[in-house]
Amino acid sequence: MERKKTKKIKIGNTYIGGDSKISVQSMNNTDTKDINATVKQIKAFESEGCDITRCAVLDIEAAEALKKIVDLVNIPIVADIHFDYRLALKSIESGVAALRINPGNIGDINRVKLVAEAAKERKIPIRIGVNSGSIEKQLLHKYGGVCPEALVESALNHVQILEDINFDDIIISLKSSNVMQTIESYRIISEKVKYPLHIGVTEAGTLWRGTIKSSIGIGTLLAEGIGDTIRVSLTEDPIEEIKVGRQILKSLGYIKEGIEFISCPTCGRTKINLIKLANEAEKRLSSCNKNLKVAIMGCVVNGPGEAREADIGIAGGIGEGLIFKKGEIIKKVKEDKLIDQLIYEIDKM
Repeated sequence: MERKKTKKIKIGNTYIGGDSKISVQSMNNTDTKDINATVKQIKAFESEGCDITRCAVLDIEAAEALKKIVDLVNIPIVADIHFDYRLALKSIESGVAALRINPGNIGDINRVKLVAEAAKERKIPIRIGVNSGSIEKQLLHKYGGVCPEALVESALNHVQILEDINFDDIIISLKSSNVMQTIESYRIISEKVKYPLHIGVTEAGTLWRGTIKSSIGIGTLLAEGIGDTIRVSLTEDPIEEIKVGRQILKSLGYIKEGIEFISCPTCGRTKINLIKLANEAEKRLSSCNKNLKVAIMGCVVNGPGEAREADIGIAGGIGEGLIFKKGEIIKKVKEDKLIDQLIYEIDKM
């Protein structure tokens, strides 16, 4: 499905919306006041292909620390602000690329205006972030609890506050830990606004469960053409969020660089240690940016024929395997040398 065209907004050295690529975000779990730890983690994010990161701003010291952090990293930093408008103003002074706030939660309209005016002067966008756990009481009463309609109305109320003071560099996120609620919320709001959408399933869980929930939620929306930037929320090292996010985009064809793996399930025909071979190949090729499809297949039945669309691959035999390119066998190799020979052939491509 064709991707929905939204307003193009600049965040630091990258863009969200319009014809820009779908970006991958994460959030630091370091104490922002610890400049060295935060910079170190952001550098690790950058090496994994993260496009944008978010830092929690809990106090003035954290807001001030952002000035040094911004100068030491390459990807844009979004300041995550709750309730205190002064932290937003100080973060803007420190040079952040964007703010994540809810205008209705930082005080009266005069305080909102101060933040919006400062952001507008620096050309800093504001992401309105509505979660299922932060919906206003009157909306919960109106709708009888958390539901997609309540999430959407809450977000639109916050948008209206900014639009009424002539601020429209806005990004919207509507997140729930419920996958179907998340999907439906984004479907509704994508029909109502032209602002870029930051999508994800909040509080998705641990690496295993959270990856599944996020892949379903984010993947469904992206497949429907909805979404301009993503974050996979995991109870895990944030590096894993970036890896999963990039793999979701890779699976849908939004990222071209990097290896795409095909591997078959084991069965009674498998006479090699397929699981070990597949994991070793994936690990050793994790930093390869060649746009290749690599197949690790358990037997000749599911080898060159079934994986013919692969650029290169392995088909297992008894204690040995075949290496094939585009469905054509090029060599037979002992099992303990298969991965080395596969890597050798990939390096030549």
